[in-house]
Amino acid sequence: MSNRHESHPPGIAIKFGTDGWRGVIAEDFTNENVRKVAHAIARYVVRAEKPGAGVVVGYDTRFASERFARGAAETVAATGTPVWLSDTACPTPAVSLLVRQRGAACGIQITASHNPYRWNGMKLKASYGSSASPAIVAQVEQELARVLRDGVPALPPRDDLIHSLDVRTPYLETLAGLVDWDRLRASKFRFLIDPMHGAGRGLLRELFRRQGIEAGEIRGERDPLFGGVNPEPIEPHIEALRQAMRAGGYDAGFALDGDADRIGAMDPDGTFITPHQIFSILFWHLAGTRNLPGDVAKSFTVTKMIDKIAQKFGRKVWETPVGFKYICERMLESDILLGGEESGGIGTKLYLPERDATVSALLLAEVMAWHGKRLGELVAMLQREFGEYHYGRVDLTLKVGQKEKALEYFAAPKLNRFLDWPIVRREDLDGVKDYLGDIGWVMVRASGTEPMLRVYAETTRADTTRRLLDEVTTLVKKL
Repeated sequence: MSNRHESHPPGIAIKFGTDGWRGVIAEDFTNENVRKVAHAIARYVVRAEKPGAGVVVGYDTRFASERFARGAAETVAATGTPVWLSDTACPTPAVSLLVRQRGAACGIQITASHNPYRWNGMKLKASYGSSASPAIVAQVEQELARVLRDGVPALPPRDDLIHSLDVRTPYLETLAGLVDWDRLRASKFRFLIDPMHGAGRGLLRELFRRQGIEAGEIRGERDPLFGGVNPEPIEPHIEALRQAMRAGGYDAGFALDGDADRIGAMDPDGTFITPHQIFSILFWHLAGTRNLPGDVAKSFTVTKMIDKIAQKFGRKVWETPVGFKYICERMLESDILLGGEESGGIGTKLYLPERDATVSALLLAEVMAWHGKRLGELVAMLQREFGEYHYGRVDLTLKVGQKEKALEYFAAPKLNRFLDWPIVRREDLDGVKDYLGDIGWVMVRASGTEPMLRVYAETTRADTTRRLLDEVTTLVKKL
């Protein structure tokens, strides 16, 4: 997978993507622009929410995140809105939880999630404790347009309205009530956590150790350069976890992205457990083994194994565009047991309508303990029952106009065959997805947060998936 992230030119208009705004530090992500976005959010809170309920502000471990958070807090407080500012770096879902627990009007998290170290950003969390809905984002964007036009007014500071907040303690207390610790202790499983130098450092290990469960941690110190890799829990960025797992002694490894809302996992032999497999394991366990009520929501790019599991247990599948805000919206409107996306963001109604890597790791550990199996054994069991699903994705940085040509090519009605297979169905919920006979599907989609085209494929064989990705890449670059 390509991981090239191109910077925006200085002065580019601030634009919200699938989960807030991100930019390159000192180019477009500046103190001035942070204050503009914060003021726009404050205007939205004053006009549409309960400003007296206040705003929770948190931040991750990136370069200067605490200073950007302070600037955002000061800007919001200047409008007369109380602010609770985290006293240390914390996961994004911890901010979501505190927004919900305190009844706050919204939350702001300074983070660029899994992006490279040069980036930072702002995520907006709504009063219900998750990603702001498209409707809320639209209102904030309207306010932002006014701020970009008129500037941030010179309001007197209101530091008296900024209060320090311990986010991590109530977060740990809440998560401790989610899983069966007796069963986990009895399993004798040992876990290794890789927070990738991010905001989740120390938390999952602490939860395990408090319960007498052996757990280690790598890459747990703060490093704004993230050890030279992107803090995204996928290959190749989790090679450090692979080496540590192969050294022996642990039954599963859990990797968390930079702001700890996305999860990756690994078996003792270094086999990467994909987000699709994690999502499938959790859904199979919660809907099947535990027989908990509720349907499932998944983004457009998620494995079809979820559909097979849902069919077996009589659950409805809700499919959404890419972006957890759409999953959250569905979780708020329907009885959704589990919602997830292909990037490793998974949420459950047992907790919040919000993705949380630490919660997902705890539930995975519980599944292992419940069934007495490691993750690879659980994946093999699901494949025997529901069939093999081999997923892949590549990200292509293309010349101007090529993304549009690629989308047009795969959406063209005259395209009724690709390589060896007939196109039997086409969907365009988000990008273009072509179903190829009975072997699987291929999809192209323009990224909502980065200047690139994403190519996805899932088939019954790993070599077929690889071939599809290679062929589409070659074709698109010639357009």
